[in-house]
Amino acid sequence: MNPAAALSKKLLTAAFEVQASDIHFYPFSDDTDIYFRIHGKRIFYKRIRIQQYQLLLTYYKFTSEMDIGEIRKPQNGVINYRETSQVYSLRLSTLPINHTESLAIRILPQEENLTLEQLFLFPNQLHQLKEWITNRAGIILFTGPTGSGKTTTLYALLQAILKEKSYQTITLEDPIEKEINDILQVQVNEKAGITYQTGLKAALRHDPDIIMIGEIRDKYTAQFAFDASLTGHLVLSTLHAKNAEGTIHRLLEMGLNQTDLQQSLIAVAALQLIPVQQNNHTKRRAAILELLDGKSLENTLNSNASDKASTIQSFDHLRKKAFAYGYISEAVYKNSQ
Repeated sequence: MNPAAALSKKLLTAAFEVQASDIHFYPFSDDTDIYFRIHGKRIFYKRIRIQQYQLLLTYYKFTSEMDIGEIRKPQNGVINYRETSQVYSLRLSTLPINHTESLAIRILPQEENLTLEQLFLFPNQLHQLKEWITNRAGIILFTGPTGSGKTTTLYALLQAILKEKSYQTITLEDPIEKEINDILQVQVNEKAGITYQTGLKAALRHDPDIIMIGEIRDKYTAQFAFDASLTGHLVLSTLHAKNAEGTIHRLLEMGLNQTDLQQSLIAVAALQLIPVQQNNHTKRRAAILELLDGKSLENTLNSNASDKASTIQSFDHLRKKAFAYGYISEAVYKNSQ
């Protein structure tokens, strides 16, 4: 095994063992600092010589089919990696900096160890999500910042649906984060002419029952997704928004009108991950959700603030509840306020 491959194996094994979600490389003139993101926190791992980093960077760029000679433009690549019985998809991203490149690696386990029930802190919130997906038409949105578990939640829900009934399910993703049996997964590739818009048009001609759109990024995708939901399809998608109420504002900013939302939008779930503790150690992260549906959604769309306040359980309320039940430490609760 060459030195770069050996260093990569040692690094990745260490990251997998601590369940890191990301690896960050910070190159300086003589050394490169390596950080792991573990349960949302960025932790220093080790320092290596700049010569070692350059070898490692070239190895990763070659293995993920990036252009080794290109250092002036950002690049993206993917490596499928097997460690014993577990398979990982590594998403690599380079960023040009002063005379070199920084590298970030997102680690995506392809075989989740957590059950659907373990993804959520409060079982009643999962029960609500399961109620939503019994709808056969309309749109359900999962919102939150990058890394909040939106895509993981979508995959888990789709797999739960398909265990119970057979549905023609098509996803449009950029990139495909996890390969799932019994689902037609389409990789969005704008260079090849497969945009979210063209992919959606093609998907609708494929007689789908359920369409999952990896992310609503612009007004055109938003409008098309809502139009698809009006024609008898269940559409699931994600959106970047701070909270459930903020999702409504984002959709209105994208040019959708109140009638579109009232006709098509089934519900909004805003996700936030919090570290769950057991015996004073963080074992995993679980999601708490701000849920907008039914009356609370109607009140939000009508800007009825007085009724809205009584029906939405905010993130602050949910964190307080988690602390009271002993799921999170006092330090975590205070830091999140």
